[in-house]
Amino acid sequence: MLSAPELADRLAHNVEAVCRHYLSAGRRAGNYWIVGDVANSQGRSLYVRLTGPRAGKWSDAATGQYGDLLDLVREACGLVDFCDVAYEVRNFLSLPQLTLSESSDACEHRLCDRPNAERARRLFRITQPLAGTLADGYLRERGILRGSVHAALRFHPSCYYRDLVTGRATSYPALIAAVTDSGGAITGVHRTWLDPNGDGKAKVEDPRRALGGLLGNAVRFHFSISAPVTAMAAGEGLETMLSLVAVMPGMSTAAALTANHLAAFRLPLECRRLYIAADADAAGRHGIEGLSRRAQALGILPLVLAPELGDFNEDLRRLGPDRLIANLKAQLAPEDALAFLPG
Repeated sequence: MLSAPELADRLAHNVEAVCRHYLSAGRRAGNYWIVGDVANSQGRSLYVRLTGPRAGKWSDAATGQYGDLLDLVREACGLVDFCDVAYEVRNFLSLPQLTLSESSDACEHRLCDRPNAERARRLFRITQPLAGTLADGYLRERGILRGSVHAALRFHPSCYYRDLVTGRATSYPALIAAVTDSGGAITGVHRTWLDPNGDGKAKVEDPRRALGGLLGNAVRFHFSISAPVTAMAAGEGLETMLSLVAVMPGMSTAAALTANHLAAFRLPLECRRLYIAADADAAGRHGIEGLSRRAQALGILPLVLAPELGDFNEDLRRLGPDRLIANLKAQLAPEDALAFLPG
């Protein structure tokens, strides 16, 4: 099992090949490889040394980031664990891969002591704006036309995916959503891996995964830490809640991502009416019931919003926004219908 310094040294002996593979948008200029950033953008901010005793060392003048080629591979691929970095590097160098037990040992003893929330924040930092990307197109196919206006949603062109059964790893484009606490701090991320050809989600066993601290937190839309939230909507799925945001753009909305996390979502103390987006399965009912009990204990009125079809995204896609608005208008309190639905 090669150590991290040994892997970094192997990469440094092939530094230009590393740059051409992971930073293909850049170019060689004298003794340096120059590119925009670790996400392989066009530009001249990031410099990688190609020759001499410091070959492989890099720094980004715009962000202050720096490191060796292991760091570069980690950031360029959006990796979060050393075992995944090692897998990627060994694959690039055509080295034999570790067994699953050896890989687990490497992950346990190297970089995986970093808290999950920190890994999530690092992944979110190296994403790019959503507008015009494959993830934007993915949402548009689902009737969500203004996903790019939300700061919580970003795109990663090559997000690392590891099969938890076989240990095999690859990369896919991904929709990245920031999970935040009530103060707006990122505690985790939700990843939806996408088919590179634009055919929906990636064809993998579990194309959706979360990383970091979800308990009590959520992917939030139209929340303000300075303005009181007196009425809001909460539910499980990202696309379900984005469908509600599409027709109620002013209402504070939270996607807790799972039924258990929905039941544990921390409600704003100033909230008076909570609309809970229904999910028809048993786990969904558990989430609704748990959150309803907690809301009532806080003096908040819980009201369940029911879709006409399977979920609100199906309503948006198949019935259209006007029909969805009409359905919601019949379920919202009159003052909220007036405030948040189009006239």
